[in-house]
Amino acid sequence: MALRNIAIIAHVDHGKTTLVDELLKQSGSFRENQRVMERVMDSNDIEKERGITILAKATSIEWKDTRINIVDTPGHADFGGEVERILSMVDGAIVLVDAAEGPMPQTKFVVGKALKVGLRPIVAINKIDRPDARADEVVNEVFDLFAALDATDEQLDFPILYGSGRAGWMNYDPAGPTDEGLAPLLDLVVKHVPEPKVEEGPFRMIGTILEANNFLGRIITGRIASGSIKPNQAVKVLGQDGKLIEQGRISKILAFRGIERQPIEEAHAGDIVAIAGLSKGTVADTFCDPSVTEAMKAQPIDPPTVTMSFIVNDSPLAGTEGDKVTSRVIRDRLLKEAEGNVALKIEESADKDSFFVSGRGELQLAVLIENMRREGFELAVSRPRVVMHKDDSGQLLEPIEEVLIDVDEEHSGVVVQKMSERKAEMVELRPSGGNRVRLVFYAPTRGLIGYQSELLTDTRGTAIMNRLFHSYQPYKGEIGGRVNGVLLANEPGEAVAYALFNLEDRGPMIIDAGEKVYMGMIIGIHTRDNDLEVNVLKGKKLTNIRAAGKDEAVKLTPPIRMTLERALSWIQEDELVEVTPKSIRLRKMYLDANDRKRIEKTKAAL
Repeated sequence: MALRNIAIIAHVDHGKTTLVDELLKQSGSFRENQRVMERVMDSNDIEKERGITILAKATSIEWKDTRINIVDTPGHADFGGEVERILSMVDGAIVLVDAAEGPMPQTKFVVGKALKVGLRPIVAINKIDRPDARADEVVNEVFDLFAALDATDEQLDFPILYGSGRAGWMNYDPAGPTDEGLAPLLDLVVKHVPEPKVEEGPFRMIGTILEANNFLGRIITGRIASGSIKPNQAVKVLGQDGKLIEQGRISKILAFRGIERQPIEEAHAGDIVAIAGLSKGTVADTFCDPSVTEAMKAQPIDPPTVTMSFIVNDSPLAGTEGDKVTSRVIRDRLLKEAEGNVALKIEESADKDSFFVSGRGELQLAVLIENMRREGFELAVSRPRVVMHKDDSGQLLEPIEEVLIDVDEEHSGVVVQKMSERKAEMVELRPSGGNRVRLVFYAPTRGLIGYQSELLTDTRGTAIMNRLFHSYQPYKGEIGGRVNGVLLANEPGEAVAYALFNLEDRGPMIIDAGEKVYMGMIIGIHTRDNDLEVNVLKGKKLTNIRAAGKDEAVKLTPPIRMTLERALSWIQEDELVEVTPKSIRLRKMYLDANDRKRIEKTKAAL
């Protein structure tokens, strides 16, 4: 059977996973009576909740006499470490673009990587049935994007299809016909995408996706570059430097058949398969026959730009809501995560009770923390900090991001003002239809930490912001931080409604009545710029004298709900977010007021 390997590339929410659902249905991968969930490729709970692809996944369909292996790539640049490896497994790419929004920064990020490795793209204009669709303009924007990314003449001569993934059709004409379903897309993949390149020689494969299985142990997915492999065959693993990592035997070979993986007796060069039986080999390593002496070259991975401290939870409420609280279990979990995610870097502190975790962005680290709290972990995390570099001359460099903001014209002024305060430089301003404008900035990563929620407030929820790592540039100078101080609990106990009601003049609360508090825990946002210790346990004085008027029930203003991402971006350098399976609390790093004063005096003296 002929083979084709393709990746589907798209911006977040442009319909990648929905299109894969339809391809699986129309190619006969499901039985007539099989009950199938929506967005079947989003296997992870957080992926389902947020509607984003975080982990790259492979599937395969049979079309006529060809097997097509499809890889669903993450659309968000924070998970770009997945993307860079995946593109080495495929020979073509479907670039899916929203008919109204056009190509967005994350599309640009992945397409740039795909063009660099020589893939010839197929452009599919999706959601053509949107009332604000502007298909012809979007095609021109895609062409301009490819040209700006130094595409070759062959890559610029791309075929174009129009359609709707949700409605399950694609065609060369935006008007249809629609009754052919996705057959034109599948036929085009077979015709346009070349067969996998097969090299001569014994079995060799680069690991690209790593996962753990309770029954089979470590499973590595990759594309076989040369030779063939059978179960029980002896193999060895070579690192990027060519050193031997381990030797062993393959216990099982799994091939993708629809959404399931089935064991097979032999796999040949060009196919994408998963192998089990080895305990140390990981992503970017070369899995090969014992006679091979040289490692294969893996795609380079962009460096991490943001780092955070993961600290053992030492608050007075530690251990009351989670069962995994010690530094040993946190360390093991982080090292396990770093094994499969090459874009993450883990370093242990000298005192062994905290870890420095570096990644591509706040979202990638927030997803890791969210996964850990769902697994029963308790920990405290610091505010994200950017990873600085020094060039050969000793000049300090910081990461700069390309920021694209779509906003209503009336709010563009406040966006430009706030971005300039964050040392951003505007490079483009153009209308994007419907009284909206598209603003493009080059902004320091540290200036963008915490800006998302402020942007939504300033624009009444109408702005859409997308970010993409651009380059390292000279340090831009100091950027102003949060202007408000915080309200801190001065005693441990449970917050009383009467006390919270009397404190509302001091600023909005972030906790409810009845919540457990401890000394040094942040319970609200102060209206002024200094921190203030307050008593949230103070109840109403009771006497035996009845008042003439009936006591009014205390009516509290609903508190501000701090999500994990919002909390991480809102806290200051001397504050932490305490994360448990049930709660997200904000606190000072040093809970005792005397300790905080002593630290401040020491800093002032320095």
